[in-house]
Amino acid sequence: MWHQTHNQVKNLQQEKKIFNLRIYFAMVLMGIFFAVLIIRYGYLQLYQHQHFKTISESNRIRLQSIPPARGNIYDRNGILLAHNYPIFSITVNKAQYSKIDNLINRLKPILNLSAEDIRQIQKRFKDARKTDQVTIKFHLTDEDIARFSEVKYQFPNVEIATQMTRIYPYDDLFAHLIGYVGRINDKDLKVIDKDKYAGTNLIGKIGIEKFYEQLLHGQKGHESVEVDVHGTVLKHLDHQPAIRGNDLYLSLDFHLQKFASKQLAQKRGAIIALDPRNGEVLAMVSSPSFNPNLFVTGISHKDYNNLNENLDQPLYNRALQGTYPPASTIKPMAGLGGIHYGYIDWNTKIFDPGYFQIPGDSHKFRDWKKSGHGIVGLHKAITQSSDTYFYILSYQMGIDNMYKWMTQFGFGEKTGIDLPYEGSGLYPSPEWKMQTRGTKWLMGETISVSIGQGAFTATPLQLALSTAIVANSGKHITPHLLKESKGSTPYPIHHDTDGKILFNGTPNDWVKMHHAMIDVIQSGTGQGIKSGLQYQIAGKTGTAQVKSIAQGKHYNEALLSERHYDHALFIGFAPADNPQIVLAIILENGRSGSAAAKVARPIFDYWLKESTP
Repeated sequence: MWHQTHNQVKNLQQEKKIFNLRIYFAMVLMGIFFAVLIIRYGYLQLYQHQHFKTISESNRIRLQSIPPARGNIYDRNGILLAHNYPIFSITVNKAQYSKIDNLINRLKPILNLSAEDIRQIQKRFKDARKTDQVTIKFHLTDEDIARFSEVKYQFPNVEIATQMTRIYPYDDLFAHLIGYVGRINDKDLKVIDKDKYAGTNLIGKIGIEKFYEQLLHGQKGHESVEVDVHGTVLKHLDHQPAIRGNDLYLSLDFHLQKFASKQLAQKRGAIIALDPRNGEVLAMVSSPSFNPNLFVTGISHKDYNNLNENLDQPLYNRALQGTYPPASTIKPMAGLGGIHYGYIDWNTKIFDPGYFQIPGDSHKFRDWKKSGHGIVGLHKAITQSSDTYFYILSYQMGIDNMYKWMTQFGFGEKTGIDLPYEGSGLYPSPEWKMQTRGTKWLMGETISVSIGQGAFTATPLQLALSTAIVANSGKHITPHLLKESKGSTPYPIHHDTDGKILFNGTPNDWVKMHHAMIDVIQSGTGQGIKSGLQYQIAGKTGTAQVKSIAQGKHYNEALLSERHYDHALFIGFAPADNPQIVLAIILENGRSGSAAAKVARPIFDYWLKESTP
C-alpha cells in the first residue's frame, strides 16, 4: 500500500516536471515567434516603408489615359466631310470581367438588347484590350438613361460615359475616298503603338482615314484619379490634356463630287477628275457606293451581308482598285511612242482593209469597223480609232519598246496617290508571261495589247494620270488628295510636278496629238457631245471587249447577258489649249465609248462654266 502510494507521488512529480518543461519550451517558442514578428515589423518600418507606400498609392491612385479628339476632314472649300460627335454610351472596363455573358443577360431587359446587339457586344469584348472600356450600348436615348439610372446601384462597374464617335454627314458620297474608322481589333494591335492608342477605341480602316491615321489621331493625354475599393473615381488629381489630331483639307471639291456622282446614278462605274497642273484630285466617284457610318461602331451581320453579297459590289473602289482593259483610250500614248522610236511620223500612211494579219499567219485581227478605214495616218487613226493602224505599228515596234514607252505614262504601276490599297493594273511583257504562266510571248499578244486589250489592264486613276501627262505635253504629276494639314503635328506638303517623260519628238508633236484628240470630239468617235460647246475638249473614247469572240465571228449584243456587254471608256481634258481638268470615266458594260463621253460632257461644263475652281 505504501509502495503504491509512493509510486503515485513519484509519477505526479515526473508529470509535473514534464508539464513545466513543456510550458517552458512553449514560452521559448512564443518568445522566438514574437521576436521574429518584432524584428520583421521593424524591418518593414525601417526598410520597406516606401515600397509598401507605393503599392498602397497605386491601389488608391489610378493613371487614366485621355484619348485625343480626332482631326476633322474638309474639302478644298472648307466643307466638313468627317467630324466627331458626342454620344452617351453604357461601358464597362474589360479588366473587371473575365466573362461578360452574365452581365449582358442582366442588362438585356433594361437596355432592350437584341440578339444582334449581344453578338456585337461579345465581339467588342473579345477584340478589346485588357484595360479597354467596352461599350455595351451606343447612342443611349433619354429613356435608356432613365431606366439604367434607376438600377445603377446594382452595377457598380458599369458606367454611363460620354464618347466621341465619327460622323460622315454625306453618307455614301465620299465613302471610298474618306473611308471610315472602326473598332481597334487584333490585326490593328499588331501594328500600332499600344501606348499611343491607350484609351482610344477607333482607328482608320480605309481611305483618307487610314492613310493619314498618324495625322488625324493626335496625342493622348493622361490624368491621375483617386478611386475607392470598387474603382469608383473619388477625386481628379494631376491632369495633362490630350492634343487634338490635325484637321485635313483635301483637294476634293464637294460640289463637283456631288455633281459627278449624279451622272453615275444607277450605273456601275467610276469617274476621276484631276487638275493636270498640279495633280490635285478634284473628284473621285465609285458607283455604287455605301454608307460608311454603318462601320463606325460595328456593322451588323445583316448590313454587311447585304453589302458584301451585292452583285454590284458597292464596297469595291472601282476608281482606285478596279482594273479594266483600257481599250482605245491608250491610242494617243501609243501613237506618240511610234514617233518617239522613229517608226512613224504624222505623214506615215497605211491602208486599213478592216483587219491585219501577221505575215505567214492566217489569223485575222479585226478592226472594230468591219469594212476598214481605208488610207489612214496617225491623225485619222486617233479620230476614227483605227485598230488596224495600231496593229501594224505594234508589229513594227515590238513589245519591248511598247513596254518601255507605255510604262512611262504610269501603266503597270501604282500612281502613288495618298490612299491605301491602290491597284497597279498590268502592262504585260514577255518576262511577266514567263514568270506567271511559264510560256513564251507571242506576237499576237503584242497586237492585242496595242489596242488596250489582251492582258493589258489599267485602273481609272491610271487612265486619268496618263491623260494628264498628255495634256501637260509630257510633264509628269503625282495624283494626290491632301491640300493642307492644320494642327500640332507639322506635315510639310510637297508634290513633285517637274518630272518629264523621255520624248525624241518635238513639242509640236504634242500639239498635233492634242488637235487629233480635239477632232475626236468634233468629227470622230466622240462627236456626240460637241453640240453647243463653248470651249474645246480633247478626248478619246474606248470600248473594251468583255467577252472573247471566236475567229470569224462578230460581236452580237443580243446574244449576251448585260454583264457581258462591252465596257465604255472616255478620257479627256479641257480647255484643250489650257487644260484645267482631266477626266477618266468607265461605265461597266456601258456598250460604247460614246456613252462614257456623254457622261463627261456635263462634268466638263459644270467645272468650267458653273463652278469657280
